[in-house]
Parts: sequence; structure tokens; C-alpha cells
Amino acid sequence: MSGPGDNTRNKPLKNGEADVFKRAVSVSMRALSGDNELEVSFSKEKPSLVGGRARLPDLPKKASAEDIAITRGLGDSMALRQARHDPRIHMKLAPEGKRARAIFDAVEQARVEAIGSRAMAGVADNIGSMLEDKYAKANLADVSDQADAPLEEAVALMVREKLTGRAAPRSGQRVVDLWRSWVDEKAGTDFDSLNDALDDQQAFARVVRNMLASMEMAEEMGQDEESEEADDSEDQPQGEEQSEEGGEDDSGSDDSQSEETDASSEDQETGETETSDASADDFSDDEDLDAETPGEAKRNDDPFANLSKDIDYKVFTTAFDETVGAEELCDEEELERLRAFLDKQLANLQGVVGRLANRLQRRLMAQQNRSWEFDLEEGVLDTARLLRVVLDPMQPLSFKRERDTNFRDTVVTLVLDNSGSMRGRPITVAATCADILARTLERCGVSVEILGFTTRAWKGGQSREQWLKDGKPASPGRLNDLRHIIYKSADAPWRRSRRNLGLMMREGLLKENIDGEALLWAHSRLIARPEQRKILMMISDGAPVDDSTLSVNPGNYLERHLRAVIDLIETRSPVELLAIGIGHDVTRYYRRAVTIVDAEELAGAMTEQLASLFGEETTRGQRRRVR
Repeated sequence: MSGPGDNTRNKPLKNGEADVFKRAVSVSMRALSGDNELEVSFSKEKPSLVGGRARLPDLPKKASAEDIAITRGLGDSMALRQARHDPRIHMKLAPEGKRARAIFDAVEQARVEAIGSRAMAGVADNIGSMLEDKYAKANLADVSDQADAPLEEAVALMVREKLTGRAAPRSGQRVVDLWRSWVDEKAGTDFDSLNDALDDQQAFARVVRNMLASMEMAEEMGQDEESEEADDSEDQPQGEEQSEEGGEDDSGSDDSQSEETDASSEDQETGETETSDASADDFSDDEDLDAETPGEAKRNDDPFANLSKDIDYKVFTTAFDETVGAEELCDEEELERLRAFLDKQLANLQGVVGRLANRLQRRLMAQQNRSWEFDLEEGVLDTARLLRVVLDPMQPLSFKRERDTNFRDTVVTLVLDNSGSMRGRPITVAATCADILARTLERCGVSVEILGFTTRAWKGGQSREQWLKDGKPASPGRLNDLRHIIYKSADAPWRRSRRNLGLMMREGLLKENIDGEALLWAHSRLIARPEQRKILMMISDGAPVDDSTLSVNPGNYLERHLRAVIDLIETRSPVELLAIGIGHDVTRYYRRAVTIVDAEELAGAMTEQLASLFGEETTRGQRRRVR
């Protein structure tokens, strides 16, 4: 955004120059990103880049040279990511494990920033200022223990040094010092390959995967798309033999898995004709915005950072788990057919749910009606009260200000139990309710995410096979392959995700339910969102059940884990958690919960629960104003 000879770029702004500066930053970002349609806004909310929309922090009234440099650095970082980062490649090659994924994300951000820094000295200076501020705000300059120094930040800074030749910022130097010797010992030779692959995201990602394997994270890697396709084609006959051994229940699983292989290859085709902005929207949630948003360093302050210490729960292997978009499990034609089937099944119910949704919308819109505070010393001139000044010139001018709406900056995540016991009426009702609520809340300016959870197989799947090969070690923990499904991401509009909900009608999809890990997954996605208020609604029809896991662990193993996760979210997280149980008493698990006997009651329960939450927020806001 700034050339090497621009010596005046970071002078403090004078009165009236802030708007000019914002326009200049916006134009520079569009030029650097190569996207003339990039929307750039400034606000007091968390900086973010979602699809074709970039949000930068608003400048203070008296912006210093440092404030200007930091804003420029954030803008440069986002623009470079928009120009040089492909979300599809990133998602296909990203590791499965949480620690490896965090490093993979941070190093990719370092790559795109290094490309711009090497080409333009001004960009390098701006990004350097942004990073200095980032690590200073994270209080990482004085860390003394390796456990408090995020490994992903250390690796990213070391990669930046290698690619640009610039030393780490002073506020992040301590993090690098604590990890440098260990990283050099494990993966020092891999760093030499980074320069050659800088401009090729796919080649660069493979080098990073090799680095992670060298850093003893091979178990977290999973498979990339090429090896996964080869393995699936080789293992398919074995899956049919396992179906015969596993009984009738396994047949649906194997059919499902073979169809998934077809879907994964079809996913690479360019069937979608939407713009690149829409494509980026689709994948923005899958890439952990919290880790990738520039200007914010991650420190181990996550309330669940020490989860393994707090909860007696373990997983035998995550190698066969998957988080997948609904469109990846089913081709477009079948999704359309399943969606039509869903609409036909619930033609009568849709009217009932629609009326309830309209009631919810009226209640929300009523809270969004404009309200004003009057007789203020500053704000918008209250012309209705100018008559007082005319009658008595000694009377002061009166100003007014519009009150803030409490719930506009809100995101709601609906987590649907996709277990076999939901088959039939419950899952069709849940799908329709989620669909209509998403549409309703979207009209009111509330972001909505719809997720589902089940397992890839009955009776343990590949995880159990691996356990048997390893000699059946005692107390293996969770022993099945998780399948977490994204039906609608929070940033995707309802019109693009509508057909995805038809996937719940697919035969063979619904299997076991491991609620505790599903809640943690949904919570981790929600906590990374930029919205100020976060609501998580779980819809389930029973306690967690997985025959494979419970056959080799205590009978209450999954239930005990679920209770511990719920307690963590309710006591240590800013996320507001509520639950609806269908024919099952969930009030013994959740503080804010309701149990319904018939699936037909689900629509009313969901709308009333959400309406009461927003009503509570409005009441709290009014009380704060009264005080």
C-alpha cells in the first residue's frame, strides 16, 4: 500500500483528514488485493476478512503515527490474503489436529504477508508495525515459560524471518527465543524449502505439512486429497467385506462412504457459477478466522485450553474423523431431490412453523424500532424543540441520539443431533425448523450457523479396526469416527444453503451421537466469530450413545464427558448455551433447557427460547440505561 519512498505516510492526522485516510486505505486495499469490489469498512469491532468484506478498526479521534501504521498494516495483510490465498487449497491440505492446524494457519498468513513485504518495503514496514502491536497486546513480550508461548506464533515468526530477512518484532522476540532451538532441531532443514515454494500455495502447504511431521505432529496430519483418493479406491473392497462381518447396520455406512468418495471428486469440479466472493464466504468459517485475522495474537487464555486436564476423557484416534460441508457428501442433483422430498413431507407443518417464525420476527423487529434519548448536550439537533430557543433565546439547543439495538451484533448456532434415533419425523421437523429460523433471523440481521453431528459408521468404523490391530489396548476412550457436518456457515446466506438441509433425509446418514465433542466443536467455531453476542442451541433426542465406545469404557463415559463440557461452557465461556430435548429430559444436563414430548412442538420451543433470550437482553439494556 505504500512505496519505499513514501516518507510521510505515517504522519499524525490533522482535523478532517481521517475520512481522506480511510478512502486512501480502501483504494490501496482494492489495488493490492486485485479485487475492485472489495468492501472496506471501519468500526470498533474486531478486525476481520470474510469473503469480499474487510473490516478494519476505527481510528481514534487523535490518531497518532503509530495508529496509522497499524491500520495500514492490517489493511495490507488482509489485501494480500485476498490476493494470494485460495481457501479451497487451504481447506484440502489443512491438518486435522487442532495444534497442527493452528500452526498451518499461522504460517499461511506469514506466507501471504511475506510476498507483499518482499515486493514493497512500505508494505513490510506497515506489517511490521501491525505485528509489533499484535504481540504487545497479547502480553507476549515478557513470557518466561514455553507453555505460555504459543508455538504457532513462534513458527510463523521464524518463517517470516526466513522469507523476508526481517527480524521478529520486539514484542514477539521472546516467543521465538523460547521455541527456536526446539523448532530448529526438529524442522530446521524444512525451512530451506520454503523460499522456493513461496508463490505456489499448494507446494508451500506441502512443505509446511512436512515441517509439522518433523515436529512430531504426524498423527494430527490426516491425509491430503491425493493420497486420500488413492486410499479410498484401494480400501473400498475391504469395506464391503467389513460390512458382511459387521451385520446389517454396516451396509448403510459402507454405501454412504462409497458415495462420499464420489462426492469428494465432484467437489473439485467448477459446477458453481457464483462469484469468487461467494466462494470465499463458503469457506471462511472452515478456516478459523480467529487464528487468521491479522493484528490479533493467540495466547493460551482460551477457557478450554487445559481441557484434557479438567476432563477425564480421551480419544483413541482422530485420524478418521471428518468435518465436512453438506454439499461434499452429496451431489447437487441429489441434494435438490432430497430438499424437494423434505418440503413435500412437511407441507402442512411449514405453515405452522412459518407463523411461529413470523411471531418471532415481529418480536425482534419490535425491539429494533427506533428509540431516541432527548435533551442531550451533543448528538443530532432536535429540530422539534427549536421553538423553545425562538421563544427564549437563553434556552440551550437540545440534541438527541438514537439508542443502540442490543442484538444486532449476534450470531446463533443451531446444533442438530443427526443420530439414528432421530430418524423419521423428528429429523424432518428439526430440519424444517432450522431452515425457517435461519431465514427469519437473517431478516432481522442475526447471523445463523446450522451444524449437525453423527458418526461415519456403526460399531466403531475404522477407529475400532485400528484398535483391534493395535492389540486392543485397555481404556481406549472414544472409539468411533466422528462426522461433523456444516449445513450452513454463519456467513453464507440462507438462499445458498437452503438445499443442504435436505441431506438429513438421506438414507444411511444418521448413526451414533457423541454430544460432548460436538458441543466443543460448535463452541470452538462460535467463539472464533467476531460478533459480540454468541448463542448456541443444541437440539437432541437423547443422551450420547456410541456402542463401540461404551463397550470398552464405563457405561457413563460419554454422558460424564457431556456434563463436563456443558459445565465448562456455562461457567467459563461467554457463549450462551440452551438446549431442546425431543422426548428426552435434557434439563438434567443444561441450566437453560426445555423438553418437548412431540417433535411437532419443536418449532414453538425454538422460537420461544430465542425470543426470551433476546427479550432478556433488551431488558438488561434498558436497566443499564435507567441506572
